[in-house]
Formats: sequence, structure tokens, C-alpha cells
Amino acid sequence: QVQLVESGGGLVQPGGSLRLSCAASGSIFGINAMGWYRQAPGKQRELVATITSGGSINYADSVKGRFTISRDNAKNTVYLQMNSLKPEDTAVYYCNAEAKKLPWSRWDNYWGQGTQVTVSS
Repeated sequence: QVQLVESGGGLVQPGGSLRLSCAASGSIFGINAMGWYRQAPGKQRELVATITSGGSINYADSVKGRFTISRDNAKNTVYLQMNSLKPEDTAVYYCNAEAKKLPWSRWDNYWGQGTQVTVSS
């Protein structure tokens, strides 16, 4: 079982910053994409940012220029630096990883339990 442990969520003022971290652990041969998704009250879960093991990055239009995703492959950890936060960024943020236990295994998707980010004055 692959486990994802998140940290860094909390309450912040508009215009402030937060840094989210997510570490994957367990029996893992390799990890391809890692990423962050979020879900606001009454809305569907949406993509925030993803990054592959090779460094290819994809951002949602709503966060481009404000958020930065990065990863440390040796630590199986992904980060999300969030700057210039807005009230509409308020949501539960979920970590995601695509991982294989063996070279010939299929890719499986794993999720963290989520961390609350609240942007309010």
C-alpha cells in the first residue's frame, strides 16, 4: 500500500502564502506523475497542478503565475508553493501520485486524505 502524507495547510490572509508538502511511502518501484487537486464546498474536485518524474508541469489557468509545483524524486515528495492567495483558493487540497510496485505492474493512483486551505480576512 502506497501512503501519501500531506502537510502545510492552514488559515492565511488574502495575498499571503502557504507551502504544501506531500511525501509518498511504501513499496514503490517508481512514481510517474504527482500532483495537487482541490475541492471547494459545493464544487467538484479540480486539478491544480501536476508534475512528472521528468519535470513536465501542468497548471490550472486559475493558478498560473501564483502557484509553483516542484518535487524531490529521491524523497518521493511533491510541493506546492502558493503565493498571492485569494479567497477563491479556499478548498480542501488533495495530493495524488501515480506509482508502480514492480516494473511490469500497472500504474495505480493514490490519494492523500486532504488538507484544508482557508484564505480569509
